[in-house]
Amino acid sequence: MRAHIKELVSQALGYLKRDGVLSIEKEPDPEVERTRSREHGDYACNIALGLARATGMKPRDLAELIRSRLPDSRRVEKVDIAGPGFLNFFASPHYLRVVVRDILRAGDDYGTAPAGSRQDVLLEYVSANPTGPLHVGHGRGAAYGASLAAILTAAGHRVHREYYVNDYGRQMDILAVSVWLRYLELAGERVEFPSNGYRGDYIYDIAREVRSRHGDHLRHTGSDVAEGLPPDAESGGDAEAHIDALIERARELLGEDGYDACFNAALEIMVADIREDLDGFGVVFDRWFSERGLQQSGALDRALKRLEDGGWLYRKDGATWFKATELGDDKDRVVVRDNGRTTYFASDVAYLLDKLERCPGTSLYIFGADHHGYVPRLKAAAKGLGEDASRLDFQLVQFAVLYRGQSRVQMSTRSGSFVTLRELREEVGKDAARYFYVMRSHDQHLDFDLELAKSRASENPVYYIQYAHARIASVFRKLEETGQRHNLAIGESSIHRLDSDHEQELLRSLGRYPEVVESAAERRAAHLLAHYLYELAGQFHAWYNHSHFLVDDEEVRNARLNLTTATGQVLRNGLSLLGVSAPEEM
Repeated sequence: MRAHIKELVSQALGYLKRDGVLSIEKEPDPEVERTRSREHGDYACNIALGLARATGMKPRDLAELIRSRLPDSRRVEKVDIAGPGFLNFFASPHYLRVVVRDILRAGDDYGTAPAGSRQDVLLEYVSANPTGPLHVGHGRGAAYGASLAAILTAAGHRVHREYYVNDYGRQMDILAVSVWLRYLELAGERVEFPSNGYRGDYIYDIAREVRSRHGDHLRHTGSDVAEGLPPDAESGGDAEAHIDALIERARELLGEDGYDACFNAALEIMVADIREDLDGFGVVFDRWFSERGLQQSGALDRALKRLEDGGWLYRKDGATWFKATELGDDKDRVVVRDNGRTTYFASDVAYLLDKLERCPGTSLYIFGADHHGYVPRLKAAAKGLGEDASRLDFQLVQFAVLYRGQSRVQMSTRSGSFVTLRELREEVGKDAARYFYVMRSHDQHLDFDLELAKSRASENPVYYIQYAHARIASVFRKLEETGQRHNLAIGESSIHRLDSDHEQELLRSLGRYPEVVESAAERRAAHLLAHYLYELAGQFHAWYNHSHFLVDDEEVRNARLNLTTATGQVLRNGLSLLGVSAPEEM
């Protein structure tokens, strides 16, 4: 309906411009929004206010002029002018009557645009370092990213889902050393564990696997490991210098093959664990992109050469720097350290170039809010590479804080004191977790109420929505028990009998579903769909509590059953985009 009204307004402006009534260089794209009150119609357009200065007319006079040239439409009952010059559109009974027909004919495809009718989107999300299990903080990015991918696909975009595996660099080296030291402990050696190593129980699990594969072949004495190392922070030294020296000692004692045994086992097991967690959470990727692959394919060298050829690199203190400040960043960035090793940022630049070359449309990044600094640096990198920075889209996901009772649960990957995503899913269920993560705008902080998510009461929004769908299924079970059948044709021809306030409101809401999907895609706002489903469920519950569906009047009964079926279809369609099931019994 919103798209239809925009077309009507655009046609009216075109007529006025053609006839010389209005002189405007370019017809703007009309903004059409749903009204807050039914007194003001169903949709409002502010085009007259936006064009008033350019035309030299008063907004209300211009609105009247536009209204006079609007083409006739069976979907619009009337158009009023309100306030300073808003055009308020009232949906016609005809439009409301065909909504149910459209839903029942389209089925699972209702609310979707033709596949591939819009741009390509390469969507990267989660991308947690494989140095520990996913925790509840990662869950919000996973739920938001998966929901947004589904919404974008429904809106007609070609979406490619990607997970970037940080399998190269210092953090992975710290993980490998942490595993090796636990392996040595399991072998009976006494070793000092570094203060900034990874301490979770999962490290012991990986170490046991390494020991089962390699026996004592990787064993060295604790004294050999510790000899000559700089003191750790707990002994008054520098924790970072200590862990770096420990990494070099591990490489020296184990050799390349032995070190790789620990490194690769840790990587393999952690990535498999993350995959399993995400699969259980209903989050699936088209590609798991390896950071090490950038090195092996030559993509890293190619990206740095392009920056070099563009004159964007310089040398200082033995390192190679990117002139990021000249391109909008707050400081220049090192891409090659003085020891010859490339930085994380260099890999980010290479991955960025790779994505832009693979995807002709938008590269959409979903980052945690703590990664906000990546936005200007990656935009600067795109410019330095000679690419269009406007093809980058960044969505920052604020933190999710889990509360157990009145206590906030702290999370730290290295200490191992955290609630994993798997534990959360097992406790509250996938459906509740997926919905709760997206029921607030992703750019707002989220307090995850664990007790509410587990409750089976109307105060729990996901339960409230699913219960509406279960109630719909119960209507048809009761219908079967009476020996009656649902006649779709009679219901369609009798749709005009749906004239109660509850039914009219439900019809209007069902008609808005495609617009909600489109708006959620445009604004990258999965919570809009979550809110819509909650509102729709509330309207159905109100209707259900107020009306009898299986009445004797055949026309009314089948018309109501058509509306009931359409409501269930939209609930299923919307819930599926959020990764939430639509049960028939609860």
